[in-house]
Amino acid sequence: MIKNYLKIAWRNLIRNKASSLINIGGLAVGMAVVMLISFWIWDEVTFDRNHKNYNRIAQVIQNVTNNGEVQTWWQVPYPLADVLRKSYGSDFKSVVMSTGVGGGNVLALGDKKLSEKGSVMEPEGPELFTLKMLKGKRDALKDPSSILISASTAKAFFGNDDPMYKVLKLNNQDNLKVAGVYEDLPKNSSLADMAFIEAWDRFASDNQLSQMKEPWRPNFVTLYVQLADHADLDKVSLKIRDEKLRHVSAFLAKKKPALFLEPMSKWHLYTEFKDGKNTGGRIQYVWLFGIIGVFVLLLACINFMNLSTARSEKRAREVGIRKAIGSMRSQLIYQFFGESLLCVFLAFAISLLLVQLSLSFFNQVADKQMTVPWDNLWFWIAGIGFSFVTGMITGSYPAFYLSSFKPVKVLKGSFRVGRLASVPRKVLVVLQFTVSVVLIIGTIVVFRQIQYAKARPVGYSRDGLVAVPMITDHIHKHFDAVKQNLINNGVIAEMAEAGSPPTEVAGSTSAVEWPGKDPNLSTDFQQNNISYDYGKTIGWEFSSGRDFSRSFQSDSAAVIINQAAADFMSMKKPTETYITFYSKQYRIIGVTKDIIIGSPYEQVRPLIYFLAKDPSSYTLLKINPKMSASEAVDKIGSVFKTYNPEQPFEYHFVDQDYDKKFGNEERVGKLATAFASLAIFISCLGLFGMASFMAEQRVKEIGVRKVLGASVFNLWQLLSRDFAILVTISLIVASPLAYYLMHHWLNNYQYHTGVAWWIFAVTAIGAIAITLLTVSYQSIKAALANPVKSLRSE
Repeated sequence: MIKNYLKIAWRNLIRNKASSLINIGGLAVGMAVVMLISFWIWDEVTFDRNHKNYNRIAQVIQNVTNNGEVQTWWQVPYPLADVLRKSYGSDFKSVVMSTGVGGGNVLALGDKKLSEKGSVMEPEGPELFTLKMLKGKRDALKDPSSILISASTAKAFFGNDDPMYKVLKLNNQDNLKVAGVYEDLPKNSSLADMAFIEAWDRFASDNQLSQMKEPWRPNFVTLYVQLADHADLDKVSLKIRDEKLRHVSAFLAKKKPALFLEPMSKWHLYTEFKDGKNTGGRIQYVWLFGIIGVFVLLLACINFMNLSTARSEKRAREVGIRKAIGSMRSQLIYQFFGESLLCVFLAFAISLLLVQLSLSFFNQVADKQMTVPWDNLWFWIAGIGFSFVTGMITGSYPAFYLSSFKPVKVLKGSFRVGRLASVPRKVLVVLQFTVSVVLIIGTIVVFRQIQYAKARPVGYSRDGLVAVPMITDHIHKHFDAVKQNLINNGVIAEMAEAGSPPTEVAGSTSAVEWPGKDPNLSTDFQQNNISYDYGKTIGWEFSSGRDFSRSFQSDSAAVIINQAAADFMSMKKPTETYITFYSKQYRIIGVTKDIIIGSPYEQVRPLIYFLAKDPSSYTLLKINPKMSASEAVDKIGSVFKTYNPEQPFEYHFVDQDYDKKFGNEERVGKLATAFASLAIFISCLGLFGMASFMAEQRVKEIGVRKVLGASVFNLWQLLSRDFAILVTISLIVASPLAYYLMHHWLNNYQYHTGVAWWIFAVTAIGAIAITLLTVSYQSIKAALANPVKSLRSE
């Protein structure tokens, strides 16, 4: 019986090649999209799950009140670790201090030097994160002169030789012996880029942490904890809430610091906080693409159901004969379900091929390293089960509808599909284009928001601006010589030092006082220590006042602030005002126009520039516009290597760093565009099939109209009108829905565009144009057909 069902199903597919191609092709594309989205979602929700203690690991973070708002800080003071161990030892299996994973480190072996990202951790860190040790032990960091390196780092330095107990030099200062090699962490891990781990005790000794005057003031420690088996995360969070508040000075107590535990399960997907409360993060993209995947597959399923029911009249006589010779309705239902399942499984096979072909491009756009898990049993169970469920859903309507025909009416020729029979198909077409229109509008709004933020004035000139991180002080010591060399050779126009490039925050401070400040107000100002000519190098602009100048010795006790700081301090004449910083007075000599340092979607925060006295973390260079960037970088690198041979030359173009701030939104925009395009493609496939059917169904009517004098345009208009009406209804339904969704999404950004009326107009024109283009081929083909052939049987 099953063999017979499959044979009939196969014959029907071969007999109706066009509709079969549309059905299977649409389903294959829809399933491929769902599969890609599923891989992406799985990669996101399994972030950090490679750590065995995943469910018990958390990070201690804090809410503080600054500038009248609650901010969430991910670092804490270092004495907090000992307090948690001593006072709450029963709640934690381990408490580990770390600096997090950061760049700007140079590992060297002889003449070979590599710039790597690394971390400083207490000895219990590798055990907490259950690093897989390929050589050595996890507790090797008990020896402060030891270092753990990743497998790829070991390969880079030692090749196939045994790296154990070999010596690497870190940042041209410390000779550390390799005490262990751990397996590289997967890309979907918070520690993915960690090339090495150095010992906390050595770091603490080098930086003289035990001699700090106010150890509870600076927040530079990333504090990880592993909860005890019996401990409840929320209850422990409540216990430690005021532990920092109990130890800080009255001045810092104004910040109202409140500690809490952020579980590892939220480190990646729930990173956004507003007023101290979590507002989401990447989880919104997980939901977004999940919904898109469901809708794209739904569109493909609608095509199948529409085309199957549309051809009901052709299958009616078959149903009548089969019922007349004894077939039960249940047997017919099984047959139609069999046809549906055959289509779906063929589509599943094709979708696997499409996924394999497109996965490399998808990984590039999504910034992932996903693969098709061919050897994973659960993948096949999920794929086949998903295909079976899809087949049952897509086949349900045709199966129950076609099997309900009365054999007597069908064989007498009195059976006709009523006008109401087309209503479900029309509803499904409206639903199809409603989803497609929402996706189109959403995609346009996303790209418009990105362009709106990109067009925002940044407050300085990014063109030809290069940032070079400094690990040693060699360039600082020979600053004038390096600068003069590069200027004389026409390589650069200006050069300066700074604590950070204009795209990053160098640091922040609360020790700022000014006339008229509310004594109860807790503040937090961003700060940057810069050298002379910093302003000329980045090309900032002044609202009032002047730049630092070597002509004024008093500038050593002067500061420059941004407009946001002047506004926050309510200064009418800021250049005639002094601020107090750590009990020392500084005169404000200039106010710059706001520079976007953080997110381009948020308001600019108050910032103070101090004249640097010590070597800075970055050297900034303005390339001579008359010289090509590549040639200039080569010459800068050559000069830097001459004066600073201990550090590999590494550089960043500031404009590229700024563009990275739009990375998430641009990836979402590209993926949304791809999925919206596929949704339109699938919808158009369905329209093409429906138009083909309608033209075939009305062939005699078209012939009669042509004989009576109807023109090709009249006939095209007749056949296209119904589809244009359905798409118009879709636009009416989709527009307010899209407006609500995108208006809500834009409100997540402080600096955002609006949902303009022209977006709906362009989408409407585009949707109707696509519809008419899709159905025109079949409409014009039918209109040009010879009426003699279509009316011959009459």
